[in-house]
Amino acid sequence: MTELTSRTIAQLRDGFRSGEFSAREVAETYNAAVAAAKALNAYTVETPDDALYAAEAADKARGQGNLPPLAGIPLGIKDLFATRGVNTTAGSRILKGFKPPYESTVSANLRKAGAGMLGKLNMDEFAMGSSNETSAYGPVISPWRRKDSNVGLTPGGSSGGSAAAVAASIAAGATGTDTGGSIRQPAAFAGICGIKPTYGRCSRWGIVSFASSLDQAGPMAKTVRDCAILLEAMAGFDPKDSTSLDLPVPQWESGLSSNLSGKRVGIPKEYRIDGVPAEINALWDQGIEWLKDAGATLVEISLPHTKYALPTYYIIAPAEASSNLARYDGVRYGLRVEGEGLNGMYSATRAEGFGAEVKRRIMIGTYVLSAGFYDAYFTKAQKVRALIKQDFRKAFDRCDVILTPTAPSAAFGIGETTDPLAMYLNDVFAVPASLAGLPAMSVPGGLDGQGLPLGLHLIGNELDEQTVLNAGLAIEERSGFTARPEKWW
Repeated sequence: MTELTSRTIAQLRDGFRSGEFSAREVAETYNAAVAAAKALNAYTVETPDDALYAAEAADKARGQGNLPPLAGIPLGIKDLFATRGVNTTAGSRILKGFKPPYESTVSANLRKAGAGMLGKLNMDEFAMGSSNETSAYGPVISPWRRKDSNVGLTPGGSSGGSAAAVAASIAAGATGTDTGGSIRQPAAFAGICGIKPTYGRCSRWGIVSFASSLDQAGPMAKTVRDCAILLEAMAGFDPKDSTSLDLPVPQWESGLSSNLSGKRVGIPKEYRIDGVPAEINALWDQGIEWLKDAGATLVEISLPHTKYALPTYYIIAPAEASSNLARYDGVRYGLRVEGEGLNGMYSATRAEGFGAEVKRRIMIGTYVLSAGFYDAYFTKAQKVRALIKQDFRKAFDRCDVILTPTAPSAAFGIGETTDPLAMYLNDVFAVPASLAGLPAMSVPGGLDGQGLPLGLHLIGNELDEQTVLNAGLAIEERSGFTARPEKWW
C-alpha cells in the first residue's frame, strides 16, 4: 500500500469513498512513511495514534454514509498551531514541553472536517527564517538533491517542515503560515503548491504570533486542487479573532477552471531585478506563455514602491515580534531559568530560550519602537506600506491576477547562506503581497539546471482566491510538473 502516499488528497478522498481502501490503511501507510523518514527532521513530534483514531472514525462514518470532507486524510500540522495536549513549541527552546490545553481554530476546523494529525512539523523558530536553520530542533533537510551531489539542501522557511513532508510524501498535505513568504518560498523550493489567502480568511486564534498584522495560515499540498480542498476546510469566520473576516467560505474546489478567457494577467516591470539567475526569468517568461495559452491577455503594470517592500517588512515585522514575544518571560509557561531577582530571571530565561535570529529581530523591533526612533522608522514604514497597498489597488484596476517568480533562486545548501541580509532577500518577491494582505500562491513550474524545483508566483486581488487558484491550475496543467525527489532517506 506504499503507493497510497504518492496520491493527492483528492485521489485519497475519492479512493476512500469508493471503497478502494480504508482510512486505516492510509493512516498506517503514512505512519510508517513518517517513521522511516527521520533523516529529514521534518517532524518535531509524531502522533501516529491521532492519525489512527481519526481513520477509525472515518471508516465508521463511511459505513454509516455520513462522511465529512476530509475523512481519511492524514495531515501534518506546523508547530506554530496550538494542538491540545500535544507539544506546541514554535520551533523554540523557550516553549519546550509546552502542551496547550486548547486547539487552534484552524486545526480544530481540519479535525471537524475529518482529518487526522500525523504530527507537528519542524519550522524556523517563531517563524523567523527562510531556510529552517533557526529551529531549536535542528534544520529540516529537503528531500531534493542537486544532480551528482549529496549536499543537504534547505526546504525553505519558515514552513520548511511542511514543505519537506509534502514533497517527501510523508504527509498528504500540511498547514503552513505565511508572514512574508513562509508558505510560498518553501513551496517553490520543494516543488509543491502553497497558498496564502487574503489576510483574515483563516483565523489566527491559537497560532503562536510572530507579526500579527501579517501572519496568515494557509495550506501546502501536491496540487492546486488539494490546496483548494484544504483551504475550504481551514477558512471561516472566528469571533475569537478580531481580524477574522465575517464572510462565507467560497467553494473553491468546485470553482476551479483553467480557462482564463477574459482574464488579464499583470506583469510588474519592477520585478525584473539584477542578480536573478537567467533560469528564473526564463521560467517567468514561460509562465506568461502558459497563461496566454489558457486564454488570458497580458498587461504590463507598475508597482513603483516594490523596492521599498523588503526594508518596510523588516521594520514592521520585527516591531510586532518585539511586542508579541514580550510574553515569554519564564513566569507563566515554557522555559524558566533562575537569575538574580525578577529582572535577572527574565534576562536569563530569554537569553537561553531564544535563538540568535529571534534575538536579532527583537532587538531591531525594540529599537524601531523606541522613543526618538518610532516616527523615523515605524511610522514611516507604515506609510510606505499604505503606498504599497495603493500600488496594488491601482494595478488591479488594469488586471485580474499578477504573475512573478516566487523566489530569486532554487533551494540552497544548509549553511551556505550565513549573512542575515542575504537570507532576507529570499523574500523579495513574496513580501509585497504580504504587506498588502493579498492572496498569493506558488505553483511549481519546472526544474533548474541542477534538477531543483522552481516556482511561479500568482498574486490576486483581495478575497479573490478563486482567480489565483484558477491561474495556478492553468500553469499546473501546462507545465506538466510531475517531478518528485528520489528517495535517499
